[in-house]
Amino acid sequence: MRAGFDFRVSARDGHARVAELETPSAVIETPTFMPVGTVGSVKGMSMEEVAQTGAGIVLANTYHLWLRPTPEVVRSLGGLHTFTRWPKAMLTDSGGFQVFSLASLRTIDDDGVTFRSHLDGTMLRLTPEESMRIQTLLGADIMMAFDECPPGDADRATVERAMARTTAWAKRCLDSPRGEKQALFGIIQGGVHTDLRRQHIKELCALPFDGFALGGLSVGEPWQEMHKVLDDVAHEMPEDRPRYLMGVGTPRDLIAGSLAGIDMFDCVLPTRNARNGQALTWNGRVNIKQLRNREERGPVDPECDGPCCTTGYSRGYLRHLFQAQEILCGRVLTLHNLYFFGRLMKRLRQAIREGNARSWADSVLDRMRENDEVGPADDA
Repeated sequence: MRAGFDFRVSARDGHARVAELETPSAVIETPTFMPVGTVGSVKGMSMEEVAQTGAGIVLANTYHLWLRPTPEVVRSLGGLHTFTRWPKAMLTDSGGFQVFSLASLRTIDDDGVTFRSHLDGTMLRLTPEESMRIQTLLGADIMMAFDECPPGDADRATVERAMARTTAWAKRCLDSPRGEKQALFGIIQGGVHTDLRRQHIKELCALPFDGFALGGLSVGEPWQEMHKVLDDVAHEMPEDRPRYLMGVGTPRDLIAGSLAGIDMFDCVLPTRNARNGQALTWNGRVNIKQLRNREERGPVDPECDGPCCTTGYSRGYLRHLFQAQEILCGRVLTLHNLYFFGRLMKRLRQAIREGNARSWADSVLDRMRENDEVGPADDA
Protein backbone atom coordinates (compact mmCIF):
# COMPACT_ATOMS: atom_id res chain seq x y z
CA MET A 1 0.00 0.00 0.00
CA ARG A 2 0.99 3.64 -0.40
CA ALA A 3 3.30 5.17 2.23
CA GLY A 4 1.33 6.31 5.27
CA PHE A 5 -1.30 3.60 4.79
CA ASP A 6 -1.58 0.14 6.29
CA PHE A 7 -4.19 -2.59 6.58
CA ARG A 8 -3.99 -5.17 9.38
CA VAL A 9 -6.47 -8.02 9.90
CA SER A 10 -6.84 -8.92 13.58
CA ALA A 11 -9.75 -11.41 13.66
CA ARG A 12 -11.68 -13.69 11.30
CA ASP A 13 -14.93 -15.62 11.39
CA GLY A 14 -15.55 -17.40 8.10
CA HIS A 15 -15.07 -14.78 5.40
CA ALA A 16 -15.85 -11.97 7.85
CA ARG A 17 -12.90 -10.12 9.32
CA VAL A 18 -11.98 -7.31 11.70
CA ALA A 19 -9.12 -5.07 10.64
CA GLU A 20 -7.51 -1.68 11.10
CA LEU A 21 -7.18 0.62 8.10
CA GLU A 22 -4.49 3.18 8.82
CA THR A 23 -4.52 6.44 6.85
CA PRO A 24 -2.54 9.66 7.39
CA SER A 25 -5.61 11.16 9.09
CA ALA A 26 -7.04 8.31 11.20
CA VAL A 27 -6.98 4.62 12.02
CA ILE A 28 -10.37 3.08 11.20
CA GLU A 29 -11.65 -0.21 12.59
CA THR A 30 -13.40 -2.30 9.97
CA PRO A 31 -16.01 -3.39 9.03
CA THR A 32 -17.06 0.26 9.03
CA PHE A 33 -19.82 2.47 7.68
CA MET A 34 -18.90 5.80 6.07
CA PRO A 35 -21.47 8.62 6.36
CA VAL A 36 -21.99 10.39 3.04
CA GLY A 37 -21.06 14.07 2.87
CA THR A 38 -21.94 14.69 -0.77
CA VAL A 39 -21.03 18.38 -0.99
CA GLY A 40 -18.66 18.37 1.98
CA SER A 41 -21.49 18.13 4.51
CA VAL A 42 -23.42 15.21 6.01
CA LYS A 43 -26.92 16.60 5.53
CA GLY A 44 -28.09 18.56 8.58
CA MET A 45 -25.11 17.59 10.73
CA SER A 46 -22.07 19.44 12.01
CA MET A 47 -18.86 17.46 11.75
CA GLU A 48 -18.68 17.44 15.57
CA GLU A 49 -22.03 15.65 15.59
CA VAL A 50 -20.87 13.18 12.94
CA ALA A 51 -17.85 12.40 15.11
CA GLN A 52 -20.22 11.67 18.02
CA THR A 53 -21.60 8.72 16.05
CA GLY A 54 -18.22 6.98 16.08
CA ALA A 55 -17.51 7.50 12.38
CA GLY A 56 -13.83 7.47 11.47
CA ILE A 57 -14.18 8.24 7.77
CA VAL A 58 -16.60 10.31 5.66
CA LEU A 59 -17.24 10.19 1.92
CA ALA A 60 -17.46 13.28 -0.33
CA ASN A 61 -18.66 13.48 -3.93
CA THR A 62 -16.20 14.42 -6.66
CA TYR A 63 -18.82 15.38 -9.26
CA HIS A 64 -20.73 17.75 -7.00
CA LEU A 65 -17.62 19.43 -5.57
CA TRP A 66 -16.28 19.75 -9.13
CA LEU A 67 -19.34 21.87 -10.02
CA ARG A 68 -19.30 23.92 -6.83
CA PRO A 69 -17.39 25.37 -5.18
CA THR A 70 -14.78 23.77 -7.57
CA PRO A 71 -11.75 21.77 -6.43
CA GLU A 72 -9.56 24.86 -6.85
CA VAL A 73 -11.60 26.71 -4.21
CA VAL A 74 -11.47 23.72 -1.86
CA ARG A 75 -7.70 23.54 -2.32
CA SER A 76 -7.32 27.29 -1.67
CA LEU A 77 -9.26 26.87 1.59
CA GLY A 78 -6.96 24.14 2.88
CA GLY A 79 -8.28 20.96 1.24
CA LEU A 80 -11.29 18.85 2.21
CA HIS A 81 -10.28 18.21 5.81
CA THR A 82 -9.84 21.89 6.65
CA PHE A 83 -12.67 23.03 4.36
CA THR A 84 -15.21 20.72 6.02
CA ARG A 85 -13.67 20.78 9.51
CA TRP A 86 -13.48 16.97 9.52
CA PRO A 87 -10.29 15.87 11.30
CA LYS A 88 -10.46 12.17 10.50
CA ALA A 89 -10.18 10.21 7.25
CA MET A 90 -11.96 11.18 4.03
CA LEU A 91 -12.71 9.29 0.82
CA THR A 92 -13.78 10.81 -2.49
CA ASP A 93 -15.73 8.87 -5.09
CA SER A 94 -14.65 9.36 -8.69
CA GLY A 95 -17.78 10.72 -10.36
CA GLY A 96 -18.44 7.28 -11.79
CA PHE A 97 -21.77 6.89 -9.98
CA GLN A 98 -23.05 10.00 -11.75
CA VAL A 99 -22.42 8.16 -15.02
CA PHE A 100 -25.30 5.95 -13.82
CA SER A 101 -27.46 8.39 -11.86
CA LEU A 102 -27.31 11.26 -14.39
CA ALA A 103 -27.66 9.07 -17.48
CA SER A 104 -30.13 11.50 -19.07
CA LEU A 105 -27.59 14.32 -18.81
CA ARG A 106 -24.48 12.63 -20.19
CA THR A 107 -22.94 10.91 -23.18
CA ILE A 108 -20.19 8.36 -22.75
CA ASP A 109 -17.37 7.22 -25.03
CA ASP A 110 -14.12 5.32 -24.57
CA ASP A 111 -12.21 8.48 -23.60
CA GLY A 112 -14.61 9.72 -20.91
CA VAL A 113 -18.00 11.26 -20.20
CA THR A 114 -19.58 14.56 -21.28
CA PHE A 115 -22.10 15.88 -18.74
CA ARG A 116 -24.67 18.63 -19.00
CA SER A 117 -24.52 20.22 -15.54
CA HIS A 118 -27.68 19.57 -13.54
CA LEU A 119 -27.19 23.06 -12.05
CA ASP A 120 -27.01 25.34 -15.12
CA GLY A 121 -26.69 23.20 -18.24
CA THR A 122 -22.99 23.89 -18.74
CA MET A 123 -21.22 21.19 -20.78
CA LEU A 124 -18.48 19.45 -18.77
CA ARG A 125 -15.97 16.76 -19.67
CA LEU A 126 -14.93 14.15 -17.09
CA THR A 127 -12.13 11.74 -17.97
CA PRO A 128 -10.01 9.47 -15.77
CA GLU A 129 -7.28 12.10 -15.78
CA GLU A 130 -9.69 14.90 -14.85
CA SER A 131 -11.21 12.82 -12.04
CA MET A 132 -7.73 12.23 -10.63
CA ARG A 133 -6.87 15.94 -10.95
CA ILE A 134 -10.05 16.93 -9.09
CA GLN A 135 -9.55 14.38 -6.32
CA THR A 136 -5.91 15.34 -5.92
CA LEU A 137 -6.91 18.98 -5.42
CA LEU A 138 -9.65 17.99 -2.96
CA GLY A 139 -7.02 16.15 -0.92
CA ALA A 140 -8.95 13.16 0.47
CA ASP A 141 -7.01 10.28 2.05
CA ILE A 142 -8.56 7.74 -0.35
CA MET A 143 -9.39 8.39 -4.01
CA MET A 144 -11.48 6.15 -6.26
CA ALA A 145 -10.62 5.27 -9.84
CA PHE A 146 -13.03 6.55 -12.50
CA ASP A 147 -15.36 3.80 -13.67
CA GLU A 148 -18.51 3.12 -15.68
CA CYS A 149 -21.41 1.93 -13.51
CA PRO A 150 -24.08 0.15 -15.59
CA PRO A 151 -27.67 -0.11 -14.28
CA GLY A 152 -28.84 -3.23 -12.47
CA ASP A 153 -31.01 -4.35 -15.39
CA ALA A 154 -28.27 -3.93 -18.02
CA ASP A 155 -27.81 -6.83 -20.43
CA ARG A 156 -24.62 -8.87 -20.40
CA ALA A 157 -23.11 -7.12 -23.42
CA THR A 158 -23.57 -3.71 -21.78
CA VAL A 159 -21.97 -4.96 -18.57
CA GLU A 160 -19.00 -6.35 -20.51
CA ARG A 161 -18.49 -3.01 -22.28
CA ALA A 162 -18.58 -1.23 -18.92
CA MET A 163 -15.99 -3.65 -17.55
CA ALA A 164 -13.65 -3.06 -20.49
CA ARG A 165 -13.95 0.73 -20.13
CA THR A 166 -13.46 0.53 -16.37
CA THR A 167 -10.26 -1.51 -16.81
CA ALA A 168 -8.88 0.90 -19.40
CA TRP A 169 -9.80 3.91 -17.26
CA ALA A 170 -8.30 2.26 -14.15
CA LYS A 171 -4.91 2.05 -15.88
CA ARG A 172 -5.16 5.73 -16.86
CA CYS A 173 -5.99 6.65 -13.27
CA LEU A 174 -2.92 4.80 -12.02
CA ASP A 175 -0.80 6.65 -14.56
CA SER A 176 -2.11 10.04 -13.37
CA PRO A 177 -0.30 12.05 -10.65
CA ARG A 178 -1.78 12.22 -7.16
CA GLY A 179 -0.75 13.41 -3.73
CA GLU A 180 1.91 11.51 -1.81
CA LYS A 181 -0.57 10.93 1.04
CA GLN A 182 -3.45 9.76 -1.16
CA ALA A 183 -4.33 6.09 -1.69
CA LEU A 184 -6.19 4.93 -4.80
CA PHE A 185 -8.79 2.15 -4.92
CA GLY A 186 -9.86 0.31 -8.07
CA ILE A 187 -13.52 -0.52 -8.80
CA ILE A 188 -14.70 -3.95 -9.94
CA GLN A 189 -17.77 -4.19 -12.18
CA GLY A 190 -19.63 -7.19 -13.61
CA GLY A 191 -23.26 -6.68 -12.64
CA VAL A 192 -24.91 -9.75 -11.13
CA HIS A 193 -22.89 -12.13 -13.32
CA THR A 194 -20.57 -14.09 -11.04
CA ASP A 195 -18.31 -15.16 -13.89
CA LEU A 196 -17.88 -11.56 -15.06
CA ARG A 197 -17.19 -10.39 -11.52
CA ARG A 198 -14.46 -13.02 -11.18
CA GLN A 199 -13.03 -12.03 -14.55
CA HIS A 200 -12.91 -8.40 -13.53
CA ILE A 201 -11.42 -9.20 -10.12
CA LYS A 202 -8.60 -11.00 -11.93
CA GLU A 203 -8.04 -8.03 -14.26
CA LEU A 204 -8.27 -5.22 -11.70
CA CYS A 205 -6.48 -6.95 -8.85
CA ALA A 206 -3.43 -7.48 -11.03
CA LEU A 207 -3.03 -3.68 -10.94
CA PRO A 208 -1.22 -1.90 -8.07
CA PHE A 209 -4.22 -0.36 -6.31
CA ASP A 210 -4.21 0.23 -2.54
CA GLY A 211 -7.68 -1.27 -2.13
CA PHE A 212 -10.58 -2.56 -4.18
CA ALA A 213 -14.30 -1.84 -4.37
CA LEU A 214 -17.31 -3.65 -5.76
CA GLY A 215 -19.29 -1.11 -7.79
CA GLY A 216 -22.48 -1.49 -9.79
CA LEU A 217 -24.51 -3.12 -7.01
CA SER A 218 -27.68 -1.78 -5.38
CA VAL A 219 -28.46 -0.04 -8.69
CA GLY A 220 -31.82 -1.67 -9.37
CA GLU A 221 -31.17 -5.40 -9.08
CA PRO A 222 -33.08 -7.44 -6.43
CA TRP A 223 -31.23 -7.50 -3.12
CA GLN A 224 -31.20 -11.31 -3.16
CA GLU A 225 -29.11 -11.24 -6.36
CA MET A 226 -26.72 -8.71 -4.82
CA HIS A 227 -26.24 -10.91 -1.76
CA LYS A 228 -25.50 -13.92 -3.97
CA VAL A 229 -22.80 -11.94 -5.79
CA LEU A 230 -21.30 -10.89 -2.47
CA ASP A 231 -21.28 -14.43 -1.12
CA ASP A 232 -19.69 -15.71 -4.33
CA VAL A 233 -16.93 -13.18 -4.94
CA ALA A 234 -16.32 -10.64 -2.13
CA HIS A 235 -13.79 -12.88 -0.38
CA GLU A 236 -11.90 -13.40 -3.65
CA MET A 237 -10.62 -9.82 -3.66
CA PRO A 238 -7.07 -9.53 -2.26
CA GLU A 239 -6.76 -10.58 1.35
CA ASP A 240 -4.15 -7.95 2.22
CA ARG A 241 -6.06 -4.85 1.09
CA PRO A 242 -9.37 -3.17 2.05
CA ARG A 243 -12.56 -4.29 0.32
CA TYR A 244 -15.26 -1.67 -0.20
CA LEU A 245 -18.90 -2.18 -1.24
CA MET A 246 -20.08 1.09 -2.79
CA GLY A 247 -23.45 2.72 -2.15
CA VAL A 248 -24.96 -0.07 -0.04
CA GLY A 249 -26.43 0.55 3.35
CA THR A 250 -29.48 -1.18 4.81
CA PRO A 251 -28.66 -2.97 8.09
CA ARG A 252 -29.39 -6.23 6.27
CA ASP A 253 -26.93 -5.37 3.50
CA LEU A 254 -24.20 -4.16 5.86
CA ILE A 255 -24.37 -7.43 7.77
CA ALA A 256 -24.53 -9.60 4.65
CA GLY A 257 -21.61 -7.75 3.09
CA SER A 258 -19.50 -8.01 6.22
CA LEU A 259 -20.14 -11.76 6.51
CA ALA A 260 -19.05 -12.08 2.86
CA GLY A 261 -15.74 -10.33 3.59
CA ILE A 262 -16.42 -6.62 2.92
CA ASP A 263 -14.64 -4.02 5.08
CA MET A 264 -16.14 -0.64 4.07
CA PHE A 265 -19.61 0.64 3.19
CA ASP A 266 -21.32 3.94 2.37
CA CYS A 267 -24.91 4.95 1.70
CA VAL A 268 -27.27 7.93 1.96
CA LEU A 269 -29.94 5.70 3.53
CA PRO A 270 -29.55 6.72 7.20
CA THR A 271 -29.71 10.43 6.40
CA ARG A 272 -32.41 10.16 3.72
CA ASN A 273 -34.62 7.94 5.88
CA ALA A 274 -34.26 10.38 8.77
CA ARG A 275 -35.54 13.25 6.65
CA ASN A 276 -38.54 11.07 5.76
CA GLY A 277 -39.35 10.40 9.42
CA GLN A 278 -37.77 6.95 9.71
CA ALA A 279 -35.53 5.87 12.55
CA LEU A 280 -33.38 2.73 12.39
CA THR A 281 -33.42 0.66 15.57
CA TRP A 282 -32.67 -2.78 16.96
CA ASN A 283 -36.40 -3.47 16.50
CA GLY A 284 -36.43 -2.49 12.83
CA ARG A 285 -37.53 0.80 11.33
CA VAL A 286 -39.67 3.20 13.36
CA ASN A 287 -42.13 5.37 11.44
CA ILE A 288 -42.24 8.51 13.57
CA LYS A 289 -45.22 9.79 11.52
CA GLN A 290 -47.59 7.14 12.84
CA LEU A 291 -50.46 8.33 15.02
CA ARG A 292 -49.46 5.89 17.76
CA ASN A 293 -46.51 8.19 18.51
CA ARG A 294 -48.61 11.31 19.10
CA GLU A 295 -48.57 11.04 22.92
CA GLU A 296 -45.65 8.63 23.26
CA ARG A 297 -43.19 9.78 25.92
CA GLY A 298 -40.55 7.15 25.27
CA PRO A 299 -37.49 7.49 23.04
CA VAL A 300 -37.16 6.23 19.50
CA ASP A 301 -35.25 3.19 20.77
CA PRO A 302 -35.14 2.30 24.48
CA GLU A 303 -31.97 0.23 23.88
CA CYS A 304 -30.05 3.08 22.30
CA ASP A 305 -27.47 4.94 24.39
CA GLY A 306 -26.99 7.67 21.80
CA PRO A 307 -27.64 11.40 22.12
CA CYS A 308 -31.12 11.27 20.59
CA CYS A 309 -32.49 8.61 22.92
CA THR A 310 -30.78 9.58 26.19
CA THR A 311 -31.45 13.34 26.22
CA GLY A 312 -35.23 13.40 26.33
CA TYR A 313 -36.33 13.54 22.70
CA SER A 314 -39.67 11.70 22.90
CA ARG A 315 -41.41 10.05 20.00
CA GLY A 316 -44.33 12.39 20.58
CA TYR A 317 -42.13 15.48 20.27
CA LEU A 318 -40.35 14.17 17.18
CA ARG A 319 -43.68 13.36 15.53
CA HIS A 320 -44.85 16.91 16.30
CA LEU A 321 -41.67 18.32 14.74
CA PHE A 322 -42.12 16.20 11.62
CA GLN A 323 -45.78 17.21 11.25
CA ALA A 324 -44.77 20.86 11.69
CA GLN A 325 -42.01 20.42 9.08
CA GLU A 326 -39.37 21.55 11.55
CA ILE A 327 -35.78 20.92 10.48
CA LEU A 328 -34.92 19.71 14.00
CA CYS A 329 -36.74 16.39 13.47
CA GLY A 330 -34.53 15.48 10.52
CA ARG A 331 -31.40 16.54 12.40
CA VAL A 332 -32.21 14.50 15.50
CA LEU A 333 -33.20 11.40 13.53
CA THR A 334 -30.11 11.70 11.32
CA LEU A 335 -27.91 11.81 14.40
CA HIS A 336 -29.78 8.80 15.78
CA ASN A 337 -29.51 6.76 12.54
CA LEU A 338 -25.80 7.41 12.11
CA TYR A 339 -25.20 6.55 15.77
CA PHE A 340 -27.19 3.34 15.31
CA PHE A 341 -25.09 2.38 12.30
CA GLY A 342 -21.93 3.04 14.30
CA ARG A 343 -23.16 0.74 17.09
CA LEU A 344 -24.35 -1.90 14.61
CA MET A 345 -20.87 -2.13 13.10
CA LYS A 346 -19.22 -2.10 16.52
CA ARG A 347 -21.35 -5.05 17.72
CA LEU A 348 -20.73 -6.86 14.45
CA ARG A 349 -16.97 -6.48 14.90
CA GLN A 350 -17.29 -7.90 18.39
CA ALA A 351 -19.33 -10.87 17.11
CA ILE A 352 -16.61 -11.58 14.53
CA ARG A 353 -13.96 -11.48 17.25
CA GLU A 354 -16.01 -13.92 19.34
CA GLY A 355 -16.54 -16.26 16.38
CA ASN A 356 -20.34 -16.11 16.41
CA ALA A 357 -21.01 -13.55 13.67
CA ARG A 358 -23.49 -15.70 11.75
CA SER A 359 -25.72 -16.54 14.72
CA TRP A 360 -25.54 -12.95 15.98
CA ALA A 361 -26.57 -11.70 12.52
CA ASP A 362 -29.49 -14.12 12.28
CA SER A 363 -30.78 -13.06 15.69
CA VAL A 364 -30.47 -9.34 14.97
CA LEU A 365 -32.08 -9.52 11.54
CA ASP A 366 -34.95 -11.75 12.71
CA ARG A 367 -35.77 -9.20 15.40
CA MET A 368 -35.62 -6.28 12.96
CA ARG A 369 -37.92 -8.01 10.47
CA GLU A 370 -40.43 -9.03 13.12
CA ASN A 371 -40.90 -5.53 14.52
CA ASP A 372 -40.39 -3.31 11.46
CA GLU A 373 -43.02 -0.57 11.16
CA VAL A 374 -42.39 0.71 7.66
CA GLY A 375 -42.84 -1.97 5.03
CA PRO A 376 -42.92 -5.65 4.21
CA ALA A 377 -40.40 -7.86 5.97
CA ASP A 378 -38.45 -8.52 2.75
CA ASP A 379 -37.82 -4.77 2.45
CA ALA A 380 -36.49 -4.36 5.99
